[in-house]
Amino acid sequence: MATKKTNPTKIDIGISEKDRAKIAEGLSGFLADSYTLYLMTHNFHWNVTGPMFTSLHAMFMTQYTEQWAALDEIAERIRALGYPAPGTYAQFAKLATVKEVAGVPKALDMVAHLVAAHEATARTGRNIFPLVDKANDQPTADLLTRRLEIHEKTAWMLRSLLEE
Repeated sequence: MATKKTNPTKIDIGISEKDRAKIAEGLSGFLADSYTLYLMTHNFHWNVTGPMFTSLHAMFMTQYTEQWAALDEIAERIRALGYPAPGTYAQFAKLATVKEVAGVPKALDMVAHLVAAHEATARTGRNIFPLVDKANDQPTADLLTRRLEIHEKTAWMLRSLLEE
């Protein structure tokens, strides 16, 4: 009995190619926002000054370290779906809803920029869920759920620094 030949590079994970493409496109925007947020946080870590220097410097380092690990996870999910992950500044600038901050803001302005960037990144991630749910893509749903929890919690903690 002859065995059926299979294409070892064909992806057959139970998600159609069309749905994988749409999810990868959404995740690419999420990766772009996440990378822009990472870079903003790291920049602010380097450049924060003022009476809150020590606490903000340490907080920003904790945040950018966590964000750095997440970038790899998002990019690898895009690859697992069968698509290349964006990886250049030009691609990120084109895809991101989070925009770079010009100059060096004051410490509390940095915090406000980070709140807005975390919230924007959460919105981008949340917008992918209808595609993910329709495609029955639990690994991407899990990734997004974990990331949204972190972005929303971080935004809340940063926002609390802005209250008087």
